[in-house]
Amino acid sequence: MRSLLYIVAVILIIGWLIGVVGYSAGGLIHILLVIAVISLLLTFIRRGTV
Repeated sequence: MRSLLYIVAVILIIGWLIGVVGYSAGGLIHILLVIAVISLLLTFIRRGTV
């Protein structure tokens, strides 16, 4: 499950970077970034407790 969250976070960060370069999606890009950061934080928190 941890690797799945990591993969999702990486995909969302890549999507955010593409959106920043393209600047066509507006606020959606920042939502993707927030979701990616939350996924990474959850991954690190769960890894530290297990």
